[in-house]
Order: sequence, then structure tokens, then C-alpha cells
Amino acid sequence: MNITKTKVSPRLPEPARKAYTEVVGRSAEAHATPLPLRSIKVCHLTPLQSRPDERAFTRESLPATPHGVKPVIVGPHTIRAEVDGVSFMPTPTSRNRFLRILSGLRMVRWALPHRADIYHVHCPELIPAAMVLKFLFGKTVVYDTREDFPAMMLTKTYIPSPFRVFLSRIVAAVERLAAQNLDGVITADSGSLRPLAKIGNSKKLVFYNFPNLRFFPLRAPGEKKYDIVYRGGLSERTGTFVLLQAIKLLVDSGIHPRVLMFGYTDDTASTRAIRESMETLGISNLVTLGGVIPHEEMARTLSSARILVCPLQKIPKFENNIPVKVFEAWACGLSVVATDLPPIRPFLRDRRYGLLVKPGDPEELARAIRNLLASPTLRDEFGRRARQAVVDRYNSSNEISKLLAFYRRVLPC
Repeated sequence: MNITKTKVSPRLPEPARKAYTEVVGRSAEAHATPLPLRSIKVCHLTPLQSRPDERAFTRESLPATPHGVKPVIVGPHTIRAEVDGVSFMPTPTSRNRFLRILSGLRMVRWALPHRADIYHVHCPELIPAAMVLKFLFGKTVVYDTREDFPAMMLTKTYIPSPFRVFLSRIVAAVERLAAQNLDGVITADSGSLRPLAKIGNSKKLVFYNFPNLRFFPLRAPGEKKYDIVYRGGLSERTGTFVLLQAIKLLVDSGIHPRVLMFGYTDDTASTRAIRESMETLGISNLVTLGGVIPHEEMARTLSSARILVCPLQKIPKFENNIPVKVFEAWACGLSVVATDLPPIRPFLRDRRYGLLVKPGDPEELARAIRNLLASPTLRDEFGRRARQAVVDRYNSSNEISKLLAFYRRVLPC
């Protein structure tokens, strides 16, 4: 099989490259665990379409290349190129969600020719492909999950509600099968690992989705276009309507914040419901709705606001998964208002980087936003501390040392 490798430059400004060299490079040198003398090849199998898999690419592959890792990302992403030592191999896409398991099995065909030392599979629907790679071809395979997928099944609007619990249990069983039979399991949160931690002899690792500072360089202070930014899924479960109610309360108290909300919605009906709520509350003129943006534009977009709000609701998924958006905001020097949920609580409970509020309470959310908007000194201090914490600790280069050590544990002697 011929793989076209075209050297391309990431769409990054020069300050990003400088930050990567000065900050990330120094951190990696200080924390990296040495690999075996030979370099290793890692093949990531991902189902994400139309865009790069950011966990596989920016968080796991790019920081690993200076340490002798040769990554390739296989999936329906339409990219055929090599970006800073990371190769992309496109595969056919499938519009039918329930046929993607078969597409995953077909993905083995594109993965095998790379003769990788380790194969990552990045979602439950690829676990059958992982089993084929492991037992039919004798490969070293790890299951690498970025979400609490069983809990996610309970929130999928395209699944009829009577079937969600059943499918959630099926996904949980498939993940247990992976933990029992594969060489390793990697999760993005300790809560996601907990149900799998004692299953089988597979090696276990929590690899946090902390930001890659290459994409979040320190930016010079500038004029803020927005007061509040929210990024991520826009839905009832993520607290979108609670945030809109809080904005209305701020308006009623005489504060008219400029708000940017960007990310994906479940469907057109969800988008329509959000716009109708904005109109009913009389805040349409204050809120800008945007869609999904490329990862390389995330820092610039987040930095256009004063604070980030993370109003996630108390549901099983958010009681296990750490919200990536919080750490990305901290990387931009933003203070954060977040709901008090177990995954983020340890990072915010001392109030050094922002404020915690009760989930589902628009009055408490409005009060916290008002306090930060009215206190620029406190807001800037939170942001400065948060940025430093990401540079010192909560970044992908520090995490990569754990991943390199994990590779040594799962590779055959």
C-alpha cells in the first residue's frame, strides 16, 4: 500500500512555535522517561471524521515524536499528509452510526501495513478491530478512551430513550472485554478508569487531556471582545439553558455582558431551541452563537473573552469526565466559573483559579459571573495563576512522560 507523505506546516503563528520550544520542550526534557534504545511506531485508530483526532494528534502524538515515537493516525479524517513527524492515513467514511463497527473492522486493512509496535483504538466501536489485531495478527493493542462512553449512551438524542440504558450496558460490557483481553487500557479521567481498573492483566493508565502548549502560546494582553465565553456541546445537559437564564439575571441587575457560545449541537432542533430561548429571555442581542472551530484557532477564540463559564449539569458523564475546556481556558490565562462536580473539584476547590457553583442554579452562576466581572484584579490574578499552573503541570508534555513509561510496560521484552 502506498502512503503519500507530504510535509506540511501546521497553521500556527510564530509565537506558538517559540512557546513550544521554550516551555514545552523544557518541560518534556525535565519529565520524560527514556524509551528503549530503538524507536517505536505507534498506530492510532480513530473514528473521528472531517477533522484530526485532537487527543491522538496534539496530546499524544506531537509531544511523543521528540522521544523516538513515530506515530500514524488512521481514520476517516480525509487527511493524507505528514505533520511534524505525525503521519495521517485516511480511510473510507460511513454515515450510518451502526455500520461504523464494520468500518472499524475494515480499518484493520489500513492499519496493518504500518507494522506498528503498538496500536491504539480510540472508541468502543473499534474494540472488535482491536480484538482482530490482537488475536488474529498478534499485535500489541491498547484501548484508549477519552470519554465515559457508557454514560454518554444515556445522553445520545439519536438513540430512542427506551434503548439508552441497554446500549449503555452493552458499551460497558465491551469495554470490560477490552480490559480483560488487550494489553493496556488508557482513560482520560480516573473516574472512567475506575470500572476497569481491576479487570484482567492489562496495564492501566490515566492520561489526562491537558492542553498542548504549542497551540496555547502566551498572548499579549489585548482588548476583549466578549465578557463571557462558553465552548463545547450546546445542550440542556451541558448547562446551556442555565447559562442563558443566568445572563438574563445579569441583565435584570443592570449588567449587559457580551457572550460568545461556540461548539456543536445535537441536531437542528436543539439549535432552534437555544435560539428560541435567547429570544424569549430577550438576550439575543448579547449572545453570539458559533459552531465548531479548528483546534488551532481555540486559543485566539478563548482569549477574546474575560472569563470562561463551564455550567455542566450533574449527570453520570460529567461526574466522571474532566472538562477539557477548563484547562484550555487556563492555558489562555482566563479565570473560570465551573459547576461543582467531582472531576474538576480538586483543581478548583481552593479558589486559586476561579469559582465553583452549584449545578443547575442560574442565580448562583449569575452571582459568580458578576463577582468576577466586577473584580478585574481578582480575575486577572486567577488567570495568571491558572496559566502558570498549566505551564508547570497541566500540559501534555508532562503527561507524555507517563505515556512513554506505559509503552515500555506493554511492549514485549
